[in-house]
Amino acid sequence: MKKIFVIGSTVVDMIINVDHLPTTKADIHISSQTASMGGCAYNVSDTIRNFGTPNVLFSPVGSGIYGDFVRNGLRKKGLISPIPPVDMDNGCCYCFVEESGERTFVSYHGAEYLIQSQWLEEIDVEDVHSVYICGLEIEETTGENIVKWLEKHPQLPVFFAPGPRIMRIEPALLNRLYKLNPIMHLNDDEIKEYFATEDVESAMYKMYDLTQNTVIVTLGSKGAAWYDGVAVQNVPAVKVETVVDTIGAGDSHVGAVMAGLYNGKTMAQAITDANKVAAAVVGVKGALLTQEEFDAVMA
Repeated sequence: MKKIFVIGSTVVDMIINVDHLPTTKADIHISSQTASMGGCAYNVSDTIRNFGTPNVLFSPVGSGIYGDFVRNGLRKKGLISPIPPVDMDNGCCYCFVEESGERTFVSYHGAEYLIQSQWLEEIDVEDVHSVYICGLEIEETTGENIVKWLEKHPQLPVFFAPGPRIMRIEPALLNRLYKLNPIMHLNDDEIKEYFATEDVESAMYKMYDLTQNTVIVTLGSKGAAWYDGVAVQNVPAVKVETVVDTIGAGDSHVGAVMAGLYNGKTMAQAITDANKVAAAVVGVKGALLTQEEFDAVMA
């Protein structure tokens, strides 16, 4: 059975709750802190797993206290990365969450972002249904390794969620990715900034011109939209009573879309499910839903 390959990072999310972000020279107290499994690839993979959809978390795990935390977390889920252990510190992400639920990330990058060519060459592409990649890994010095591997296998459907790092990735490398016709997944702020416009629809048209494939844009409380080269279509948001934090909302959304399409749903159906999942994620602390929470959302 073919599987979705989720390429990217697994880290420790240190979730730090504060009334507001400090300014230079400030001295503030936090209200709480929690260590949780995280990382874009891990969050995407966990959402896909909740759907019961076969996937491989292709994520390096480093050493040190954060590497031990990640390795133990994966073991509890019965997950083993096909990548051998890496003798380099694993990183973490400090997630500062304000009272509004908005998050600010301060990351320490380690082994989890550095994808080596020899690992990719071990993948049996006959087992691959589709591939998820994130901007963080492409931005790294080893990002070209991922692009070169995808260029060797242009038949593989690619879902690219660059996040705000799209502004920092070398343009030539981005253009090589666009030629692979990825399905793009961004939020409205990211795509507007990239094309220097306040008009989301015109930005979607421009992105489609680059990739010649579907462009999905999440719109916060307005839901999500996608453009397939014919017309922009919208799926309304699911009402959220209380926003606890927005960590992992985008990751859960793209993971749900990939799982839905894998399972034969239309784009509209897949994004409808993704909106439900993302709405549930912002209502809990951290990026992950338990299986029970997920099942309640999808009931």
